[in-house]
Amino acid sequence: MQNYLTIDVEDYFQVAAFADIVSPMDWDSMEQRVETNTKSILRLLKMHAVHATFFIVGWIAEKHPEVVRAIIEDGHDIGCHSYWHKNIYDMTPETFREDTLKAKTILENICHRKITAYRAPSYSITKKSLWALDILKEMGFTTDSSIFPIRHDIYGIPDAPRFRYKLPQQGMEEFPITTATFMGLKIPIAGGGYFRLLPYWFTRSALKRINNREMQPFVFYLHPWEIDKKQPRFNQASRFSKFRHYNNLNKTMERFKRLLNDFDFIPLPGGGTQTEKVLPQTA
Repeated sequence: MQNYLTIDVEDYFQVAAFADIVSPMDWDSMEQRVETNTKSILRLLKMHAVHATFFIVGWIAEKHPEVVRAIIEDGHDIGCHSYWHKNIYDMTPETFREDTLKAKTILENICHRKITAYRAPSYSITKKSLWALDILKEMGFTTDSSIFPIRHDIYGIPDAPRFRYKLPQQGMEEFPITTATFMGLKIPIAGGGYFRLLPYWFTRSALKRINNREMQPFVFYLHPWEIDKKQPRFNQASRFSKFRHYNNLNKTMERFKRLLNDFDFIPLPGGGTQTEKVLPQTA
C-alpha cells in the first residue's frame, strides 16, 4: 500500500518548543542549517526512488530559494507551511491571511506553479481556529494536512476523523496526521517527536497494522532538523521543551532509512505543486 510522505521544512530555531526564547527577529543571526539537512533528506529519497510533499516555511523559501529549487528539481511536490511559523490560534484572521499570502506568493514565484497544499505550523488548526479553513479555501488551497485527531497541549481535534476526508464546508481534502488505536485510545504514531521517542519496532508494527488491518494509508511527517544531532543547543529552554526537541536526534536518520525500506510512499494526492503556471506576483 502506498502511504503519504511529508517533510516540514523549517530550521531548528523556528520550532514551537523554542518560541518563548527565540524571536523571529533573531532568526537572521542564527546558524542556518536547513539547506544541508534538507539536501541530506533529498539524497536519501533519491536513493529509494521516493517522492514526497515538502511543506516549506515561507521565511526559509525567501532566504534559501535554492532549497526550494532543489526539491522541485528532484520531482517532489511543494506545500505551504506559513511564513513565520506562528500558531494560527494566536493570530487574527487578518494576520493569518497576510502570513499565508506572503508565503504562498514567495513559493509560487520560485516554483512558477500554483501552490494548493497547506499545513499549519504545529498543527494549529484546532476547534478555536477552524475559521482558517475558510481563508485557505478562499486563497485557492485544495488540500490541507493540519488536523491532528488527538488531545495535546498545543494542538489537536480529538474527535476528528483519523483518515482522509473531505471538509464539508470548504470542499477541501483533509489528510489528518495518522494515529493508531490501542484499547480504544488514539496514539500518535506517524512522525516527528513520536518517531524519535517510540522504539522503531513499535512504530513499524502500528503502521503495518493500519495498512494491513484497517486497509488505510498513513500520513508520515519529518523535519530536516530531526536528522541533525549536531545542531546548536538552547540550554535556556525548559527541560520539557529540550526533551521534545532533542530526544533521540542521533537515531532519526537510521530509523528513517528503515522506514523507507519497510513501506511504500508517495506525495499527498491532489496537492502540492500544480502544473498550471503562474506569473511572478507580490504579496
